Amino acid sequence: MRRSCIRVLKKKGEPIRRELLEMELLDNSARIFSEGDFLYLPLTEKPPEGTLDRIPGDFEITEHDFEEHKGQLKLGDLLDDIPHFEIVGDIAVIGNDVQEPGKVAEAIMKVKSNVRTVLASLGPVEGEFRVRRFRTIAGEERTTTIHREYGCRYYIDLERAYFTPRLATERSRILAQVKDGQTVADMFAGVGPYSIMIAKKSPDIRVIAIDKNPDAVKILRRNIELNSVTNVEAIEGDASIEAERFASVADHVIMNLPHNADEFLDAAIKLCAPGAIIHYYDITPEDDLFDSSLKLIENAASRAGRKTELKGTRVVRSYAPHQFNVCIEVKIV
Repeated sequence: MRRSCIRVLKKKGEPIRRELLEMELLDNSARIFSEGDFLYLPLTEKPPEGTLDRIPGDFEITEHDFEEHKGQLKLGDLLDDIPHFEIVGDIAVIGNDVQEPGKVAEAIMKVKSNVRTVLASLGPVEGEFRVRRFRTIAGEERTTTIHREYGCRYYIDLERAYFTPRLATERSRILAQVKDGQTVADMFAGVGPYSIMIAKKSPDIRVIAIDKNPDAVKILRRNIELNSVTNVEAIEGDASIEAERFASVADHVIMNLPHNADEFLDAAIKLCAPGAIIHYYDITPEDDLFDSSLKLIENAASRAGRKTELKGTRVVRSYAPHQFNVCIEVKIV
């Protein structure tokens, strides 16, 4: 099987292997390949620009063919139908509509040796504070865990504040766009996955992290300490109100509030310094992925007497049948 990988001198391979493990980028389903003086370390994905800046030494990102670890148990060996699930730290989360949840949970815990709890979501994210409820299917009765992502650690309580690991690559993509000396406003910061990753890139980056959910902000502050970052301002408040006191300071404005971000566009424009980039997330139908949302951003800028320049659009992931989570990036001038 062909994989993205890191090519590094053998004598320098072990520190990089440990770093990749910490960042959960090392693909343990494939055997590390050795050839001459070099090691080829298989990656779970090709990392976005800037993700590996923290890794010391010389190495090259390339591709190579790898052998699978023989005898490794897979979900397909235990289940006829593999349902969608996600893993947060040592907790696996399945949907409440999964058939035979006990059997599925048992299979997940056999294959994913780090999983200690399997939860079933009792419904969608809902309410002003964007939270979900769960029931325990197997393992320990808890909704708290430590999740690792690209070298950051996050304390998570799945019932008190929303978090998904499925945006890890997206968060890293935004990280690559932020430069030293810039200010980032994270309007709906939650427990801090965007804010903390960006703050860790450089102490010269200022991050203003806002959330209305008091539990999320408490966890955010805990995660700031957990990651030893001092350049994140954690603010409990309404982003529309907080925009007044941070007017025109942000070089990047992150609007990760699908379904409702349009209600905060006036505030986002207010936060923007000249030339700032808004990273706007939405849930849109397949027959209108970007146009309607882009028009909303343009209208908000016009109300403030400002102009827009489209920098990029992308489909982040499938959200539901015929619906997609998208990101639109616009410069505000």
